[in-house]
Amino acid sequence: MEMLKTKRSLGVISNSSLESIELAVITTDGVDVFDFGPSQVIPYDDTIRRKILNISGRKKEEIDNEYLSDLEQQLTKYFHEIITDFIDLYSEKIDIIGFSGPIIHQNPSQCYCHQIGDCKKLSSLLGIQVVSNFRKSDIIAGGQGSPLSAAYHMCLCCDKEKPIVIVNIDGISSIIWIGQNGEVMGFDAGAGCAAINDWVDKHGAQHADYNGRLAITGTINHSILASMMRHKYLAKYPPKSADCSLFYDKLEHLEGLSLADGCATATAYIAETIAYSLSLYIPLMPKEVIICGCGAENPTLMRFLRQRLDGIEVKSAREMGWKSEVMEAQAAAYIAVRRFYQMPVGIPTVTGVPEPIICGEIFLPQS
Repeated sequence: MEMLKTKRSLGVISNSSLESIELAVITTDGVDVFDFGPSQVIPYDDTIRRKILNISGRKKEEIDNEYLSDLEQQLTKYFHEIITDFIDLYSEKIDIIGFSGPIIHQNPSQCYCHQIGDCKKLSSLLGIQVVSNFRKSDIIAGGQGSPLSAAYHMCLCCDKEKPIVIVNIDGISSIIWIGQNGEVMGFDAGAGCAAINDWVDKHGAQHADYNGRLAITGTINHSILASMMRHKYLAKYPPKSADCSLFYDKLEHLEGLSLADGCATATAYIAETIAYSLSLYIPLMPKEVIICGCGAENPTLMRFLRQRLDGIEVKSAREMGWKSEVMEAQAAAYIAVRRFYQMPVGIPTVTGVPEPIICGEIFLPQS
């Protein structure tokens, strides 16, 4: 069998909280990672972010065609500029790009996923092949579409004591559990940082609770927290996936609280759903839980998680020597190379596909 050649792969994702765009370079053959290259986190352009939020949770046919077309072209141009600047800044020669644009709406039960970004145009503008539509491929095959980072986390944790859990907290919180014998399980646990961001955007005129400063000054309303936990999604057995809009109705329960108390309660809600999901659904509790994504950068959320997961060591990915804020971008870079070499990404015990499947679509530059 011909040896796999390494690729310099750039992962580019719009995180589901819409706080930022993440870029990260790795060198990989789709099995091992040989080098971690430069990375960058870029805050969203506020105009584009607002336009995305205006249609979040809506199906394609429910959105004005002209509005959607204008947004997609604007977004593609925006990503092109960001990627070009990144490559120029670090003098990188990129072989392949794993791209994941903003998710407007996802409903696996209806075999539906609407993710925006013109990958064909992006590839042609950059002159680099782009791999995208990972979620769509998994959903079409009968899966949940997420989380799709299990293969990457298994690679990162190959020499770690098992079982181990990696929790990615962006707009949604997702869990990957890896067992002692290489078993793997994963699912979206519930609401993530989007719950906090929506609250402070609406009531505090800012995009996020930076460093958890508002939440730490507030008081958790335990009655409201209990009502928020009564959500049918939390009682659903994995595999399962969610998008941010699924939890909008429960977030309305925060109305009437002060800005700080709303932040504290929303932050506690995230920690509570993660702890609840771990206690109910994983096969064996681990000694360590590793937190990555924007949630790992929120000290108050980390504090709440440590309180709820008593007896388990809760670490940020940064404490492991990983770049917590760009791990999903690294995962996109990794699974892009797996797609190039026809390796599976969708895993039955994670996304619910009937068998391991190859995910993603390759877009080649057009002259």
